[in-house]
Amino acid sequence: MLRALCLSAALALPLLAVAPLPAAAEVTVTYVAPERFRDREFRQERSRASALAEFDKAFEGLAARHLPAGQDLAIEVLDIDLAGDFEPWNFDYRDVRIMRATTPPRIRFRYTLTQGGQVLARDEVRLSDMNYLADPAARNSTERFAHDKRLLEDWFRKTFANSARIRGNGPSGV
Repeated sequence: MLRALCLSAALALPLLAVAPLPAAAEVTVTYVAPERFRDREFRQERSRASALAEFDKAFEGLAARHLPAGQDLAIEVLDIDLAGDFEPWNFDYRDVRIMRATTPPRIRFRYTLTQGGQVLARDEVRLSDMNYLADPAARNSTERFAHDKRLLEDWFRKTFANSARIRGNGPSGV
């Protein structure tokens, strides 16, 4: 009996490997005129490419974590104003981003969430966090753009955590 059960399982295993799996959530990020974004990281090609690669990776990770398989998210980033600012008059620290309460992270984008070609949600979003300095996770992080990424993470969690919102039964933006 046990031998027959093992044989049945062994024969069924290759069939499971061939069965189609639902496609993972896919995110497409487009930056609209990033050379005009507020911060100096976006003004020069080399630093802009590096900064945008960080945000690409953040969007991909957040989509993978918060969106169900089979849904696609298209994001058009319209502006990024990174947390903190450079103070060129402060000669000793002119290349250091100084975090102050008056320089919160701000991100503006449009998004469209689809599934099987059907639009589930669409909105233009303006994110900002005036209390970003009080976030201990970002404050103690050594990660590049930690405050800005936390802002996006909070939005993903709030927007896509409730499946009723995703189906269009409630507000789709922040």
